[in-house]
Amino acid sequence: MYFLENARNTAACFNQSILLFFRGDEPQWTWICRNDRCERLLVSESTTLQSLATCNMLCASTQLWPQPTGPVSLATLAVPLRADGLALHVLASPSPEVTDHLGDAFALMREDLRALERTVSEARRGAAGPPRPVLVRVGVNGSGDPRMRLDTDESYKLSLGPHAGRLVANITAQSFCGARHGLETLAQLVWADPYAGSLLVLEAAAIEDAPRFKYRGLLLDTARNYFPVGELLRTVDAMGANKLNTFHWHASDSQAFPLRLASAPQLAAHGAYGAGAVYTPDEVRAVVRRARLRGVRVLLEVDTPAHVGRAWAWGAAAGLGHLAHCVEAEPWSVYCGEPPCGQLNPRNPHVYSLLEQIYAEIIQLTGVDDLFHLGGDEVSERCWTQHFNDTDPMELWLEFTRRAYRALERANGGKAPELTLLWSSRLTRSPYLERLDAKRIGVQVWGASRWPESRAVLDAGFRAVISHVDAWYLDCGFGSWRDSSDGHCGPYRSWQQMYEHRPWAEEAGGGVGGGGASSAGEPAAAWRVEGGAACQWTEQLAPGGLDARVWPRAAALAERLWSDRATTAEADVYLRLDTQRSRLLARGVHAAPLWPRWYPNIQTS
Repeated sequence: MYFLENARNTAACFNQSILLFFRGDEPQWTWICRNDRCERLLVSESTTLQSLATCNMLCASTQLWPQPTGPVSLATLAVPLRADGLALHVLASPSPEVTDHLGDAFALMREDLRALERTVSEARRGAAGPPRPVLVRVGVNGSGDPRMRLDTDESYKLSLGPHAGRLVANITAQSFCGARHGLETLAQLVWADPYAGSLLVLEAAAIEDAPRFKYRGLLLDTARNYFPVGELLRTVDAMGANKLNTFHWHASDSQAFPLRLASAPQLAAHGAYGAGAVYTPDEVRAVVRRARLRGVRVLLEVDTPAHVGRAWAWGAAAGLGHLAHCVEAEPWSVYCGEPPCGQLNPRNPHVYSLLEQIYAEIIQLTGVDDLFHLGGDEVSERCWTQHFNDTDPMELWLEFTRRAYRALERANGGKAPELTLLWSSRLTRSPYLERLDAKRIGVQVWGASRWPESRAVLDAGFRAVISHVDAWYLDCGFGSWRDSSDGHCGPYRSWQQMYEHRPWAEEAGGGVGGGGASSAGEPAAAWRVEGGAACQWTEQLAPGGLDARVWPRAAALAERLWSDRATTAEADVYLRLDTQRSRLLARGVHAAPLWPRWYPNIQTS
């Protein structure tokens, strides 16, 4: 018998548990659940043969990631299944688009399970008995729009149980995104058993779930270094596995402009690293499509007015005047935060015409028209003072922001997005913060959590996305690429630090919007936290290293933003996150290890 007749949990990697000190083709070790943890015994010392993977799933806690926010009931028995033994039946759908998306998302889920199935040995196939067919019945009873939007209801209910010789999974939701989350949770009830030579699934389950925060993001910078489209697709796959819902694509910066736009092809022609380091419109659409099937929106940011470079230096030759000033100015430390420098010309009307065209194309490519990111960080007052000594550079910054916002309105068919984000900056400090429209403008707060200006944005009633540099910056702790200093941030942010950071609960009276609660249990009206995002800047990161730098640390943030439990047993978090890392590995995501392989194989406490 391959399954314990008692509870669940204690972590480990099921694809690592294949490497378990075999004697020939026979397993040497078995794992027994005792006192809510799996203990290793020699096979000769027990009458039960059970793999570590199965013991983990049946021994104490949910093994779901992120942890559901509603009631959870899970069976203590498992049965075998095949990935191709799952079938979909759409019970209800509000639109053909939702129906199509459900079919495609289900196909992706089966591909994920096939990848998991390939981790078990063919030689032991069938040892657990004949696989059980699974019918997945999905009903969506709300929005006919399959896109992730600011008002999307992401809740879902999942039930699983035996019926007439097969398992039946019922998923109900108010949106495609909620139903997709239900499919993801269903996939997490399945694991690969190396002893049984097959996939196993819990025989029964009942789960109700909904996120605490509306915005759960990951930023990836593709300007400092270029990443192939395949790495972007794998990133959004991993985001979906962790129920993150916003891929913030920081597509341009002063170093490079790799986005080839039909509306302004000169930007990539002058700003990309080379012909092989660009993203075409079709490639952007491919990323958007995959992300949408994973319940993820693509928030594509072209950063302005600073963080621009040679990509904008062609204006004079084209008869448009100077589109940018201080391009690659020296000494760079006088004109920008890192080389090369450059920022847009706020007095050139052609700048705003180009921005309108760019914004319109971004909205068309991504399908995201209720949320937009204007950039807006680290403007050099020195640069604008040098070129416009008749005007306070802060007034120029305000003028630029307002004109860029009007260009965005025109690009969006005359309607402003529900929420337009700016990076926190000097512009989002008093006395300039009060001159911004808090009804439409939100702030992505990147400063340290203890900086007064970080708190001031929330106290002023602005909607905020939290990306505190001292907790959720993934690039910190690797030294400086410019000189021998420690770099712009440090030290390294561990997954534990990312998980434990709850800025909305750190101050007395600090509350959240979007369904969250303060440490006292009641939201504070002045604080409107939409959610948060981890940021992966890439000055010191290139293709091949992305997965391990981001995962599983971003998964820790994902549970914080989905569940936001004030207290969670430390051992439970370690073990569930290790199991989640194993799922990512099976899907081809090269997530970094949490501990030596020895640890879960010997003890868990």
